[in-house]
Amino acid sequence: MRTLPDLMIEPVVRMALAEDLGRAGDMTAMACIPEGARMRAAFAARKAGVLAGIDCVRLAVRAMDPAASIDLRLCDGDAFEPGAVLAEVEADARAFLSAERTALNLLGRLSGVATLTRAYVEAVRGTGARIADTRKTTPGLRALEKHAVACGGGINHRFGLDDAILIKDNHVSVCGGVGEAVRRARAFAPHLMKVEVEVDGLDQLDEALALIAEGVGPDVIMLDNFTLGDLREAVRRTAGSVVLEASGGVDLTTVRDIAETGVDVISVGALTHSAPVLDIGLDAL
Repeated sequence: MRTLPDLMIEPVVRMALAEDLGRAGDMTAMACIPEGARMRAAFAARKAGVLAGIDCVRLAVRAMDPAASIDLRLCDGDAFEPGAVLAEVEADARAFLSAERTALNLLGRLSGVATLTRAYVEAVRGTGARIADTRKTTPGLRALEKHAVACGGGINHRFGLDDAILIKDNHVSVCGGVGEAVRRARAFAPHLMKVEVEVDGLDQLDEALALIAEGVGPDVIMLDNFTLGDLREAVRRTAGSVVLEASGGVDLTTVRDIAETGVDVISVGALTHSAPVLDIGLDAL
């Protein structure tokens, strides 16, 4: 079971509720629902998927009705079929209906990320390659979306600019080459911080490998938009001396072929920037 601390989720939920409630609150609920009325309903899956964000439901409902009764039927990371009941809630009807859209938006978005990630993980099963996310996340939702990737069986790349050094093509260009950029990074990096460098061809790969031979090389080399043939050659040349990450041109039709070249990690921006929202509904009981 995967969880995030409420402290990380609650600000997102409260921001979304405030955005929805606007300046005057839920006018429809106040107009149509008698004060004090109660309501029971279930969050139910319309499609098969992998769950992520179930705590968003709990926090959204409790923010509007602290006394609500909430029964979470599944945990983040669980797979489910169409029709599965993910959670049942009994609460003040006005409060519950005011929280409904925020809860569904976050639950559907995060479960969509987890479900797409699981599809990529299954596509490379048996190859030894791992599926990683990127920083191409929805602003403000990074921690939740990366949690959803982990729920789907993927691994997290760096969370931000401060937890790893990733030397991209523009850094290399300004520094004047892969070797100089990596040397500067190694001299600057704190004791526990990893260094990764992106290379766009076998010539730059050789520059990075020369540094490894000197003992000042990167921990990870990202092979950006390599052909399958060049990926296989990169695996041969490195011979396990460094972690190889493939990036660029990755989708569900290509990921298996990329994994079979022998790379260690495949990073996929689509996990977060292109995951469709999973269809989850709220049914009154």
